[in-house]
Amino acid sequence: MQKGKLFLIPTTLGDNAPLEVLPISVKKTVEDVSIFIVENEKSARRFIKKISPKKPQPSLELFLLNKFTQPIELPEFLEPCLKGKDVGLLSEAGCPGVADPGADVVKLAHEKDIQVVPLVGPSSILMAIMSSGLNGQSFAFNGYLPIDKNERKKEIKRLERISFDFNQSQIFIETPYRNNKMLEDICATVSADTNVCVACDITLSTEFIKTLPAKVWAKKNVDLHKRPTIFIIHKS
Repeated sequence: MQKGKLFLIPTTLGDNAPLEVLPISVKKTVEDVSIFIVENEKSARRFIKKISPKKPQPSLELFLLNKFTQPIELPEFLEPCLKGKDVGLLSEAGCPGVADPGADVVKLAHEKDIQVVPLVGPSSILMAIMSSGLNGQSFAFNGYLPIDKNERKKEIKRLERISFDFNQSQIFIETPYRNNKMLEDICATVSADTNVCVACDITLSTEFIKTLPAKVWAKKNVDLHKRPTIFIIHKS
């Protein structure tokens, strides 16, 4: 029996119309697939309904992949593929497996010789580096920085040093309600001439992307509170 495929299905980065930022191939896949691995059932169903209104919701089979999912549960998620059925790994925002759950499922699919099919969609990390004007030839995504203020500042300084030593852009994120504090800490920690990119609400009508030296950011008044934001620093 021919195995089914694992489709990696991107979603929007906010509450905008899916087909404003997603290609028709995503719509076709959502219409064709009825088994999905999702992080949140309610938001997944809402996305599927937006992109394919006529798809009957009772026909959907959803597997939950979140912080409570145990590794022992993952093989069950791919059982349909072994029986010839396609499965969709649906991101909560952006691209599956990139700053998003799903890498362990994808790794398991490779181990089981299941074809993995990545679909095109918005990645806030790539779109931020694209639009930053900083080094897109060499960059690193560092995820979340430490919550403790002193540890966070040490990490910011370490990343700034790496960016200078290796000419490498350093990307990181913060919990949205702490974004303003993060920008304050960056400006208070890095050198005055270190470039800082703030990429906020990417692809949304409120999109804000700007790269400035830290000394300029320190004098600007920008509100990032509860707005999804990517931070990039680069010291030349």
